[in-house]
Amino acid sequence: MLYNIFIDPFVQMAQMPDLLVQTLWEGLVSGVLYALIALGFVLIFKASGVFNFAQGIMVVFSALTLVGFYAKFSSWGFSGHVAAFLALLLAAGVMLVLAMLVERVVLRPLVNQPDIILFMATFGITYVLIGFGEIVFGGDPKQMIANELFLPSGAVDIEMLGGLVSLQRIDIAAAVIASLMIVGLALFFQKTRIGRALRAVADSHKAALSVGISLNQIWVIVWFAAGLVALVTGIMWGARSDVSFALEIVALKALPVLVLGGFTSVPGAIVGGLIIGIGEKLGEFYWGPLLGGGIESWLAYVIALLFLLYRPQGLFGDKIIERI
Repeated sequence: MLYNIFIDPFVQMAQMPDLLVQTLWEGLVSGVLYALIALGFVLIFKASGVFNFAQGIMVVFSALTLVGFYAKFSSWGFSGHVAAFLALLLAAGVMLVLAMLVERVVLRPLVNQPDIILFMATFGITYVLIGFGEIVFGGDPKQMIANELFLPSGAVDIEMLGGLVSLQRIDIAAAVIASLMIVGLALFFQKTRIGRALRAVADSHKAALSVGISLNQIWVIVWFAAGLVALVTGIMWGARSDVSFALEIVALKALPVLVLGGFTSVPGAIVGGLIIGIGEKLGEFYWGPLLGGGIESWLAYVIALLFLLYRPQGLFGDKIIERI
C-alpha cells in the first residue's frame, strides 16, 4: 500500500513522461482558468472587503446572455460572425448594467454595514441571477458560439519523450487569452490612477473618501471588471464543454485558489490557480485509481484545508493581527 502511494506514481511518471507532460498541460490550462475566475473574486474583495459569492453565477449568466443575444441576432438575419461580436458587445454591456445596479441597489445602502451583511447580500444576488436566468434562458444546456468567435477547434499532436502529446487548440487559445487578460488587469490596477484608487479603497474606505476618491465609481468599475472576467471565463469554459448552470460549480473552484493565494493578492490568484489546476490533474491521474477515481472534484478543497491549518492567510496574503 505504501509503495502504491509513495513510489509507484513516480515510477509511472518516469516510465511514461509523455503522459506526464499531457497531464501537466491539462492541469496548466485548468489552473489558468481557475486563476482568471479567482481574479474576479480578488478585485471585488480588494475594493470592498467582501467575498462575492455571486462571481460563480456571473460566469454562467454572462455566457448565457452571450448565447441568447447571438440566437436573437441570428434570427434577425445577421451573419454568424457579425451576430457573435454584436452579442459579445451587448453581453459586456449587460455586465456593466449589472455592476451599476449592484452598486446602486445593494452596495450603496449597505455602506459601513458589517462585512457579513454584504456577504449575505451577494447570496441574494446569486439567487436573483439564477432565477432571472432560468426565466429568460431556460435550464437546458446551451452550446457556446466558439467558431463564430473565431476560437479554434481540433488538436495539435506533438511527438515528444517517446510518445504523443495532444494539445487541444481551444485549450491553447483559452490559456493564452486568460493569461493576457490576467496580465492586462494586473497592469491596469497596478499602473493606472484607477488602480491606485482601488488600492486606497482597499486600505481604508474612510481614508479614500477623505482624499476625494468616489467609492461608488470604484465599486462600479471593479464589479464591471469582475463581470468581464466572468464573461471571458464563461466563453472559455463553455467552449470546452457547454453553457449551463453547472458551470457555477466549476467557478467555485476559485475558493481553494483564493485560500492558497490569499484573498487580496493578484499574484496569489495566479500561483494558487496553477497549484490547484496541476495538483488536481496529477492527483486524479496517478493517485485517483487508489481511491476509486473522481478525486478531482474534491482534491482542491483538501489542499485548501491543509493550507488553512498551516498558513491561513495564504501564500501571498497579508497576516492579520488583531489586538484582544
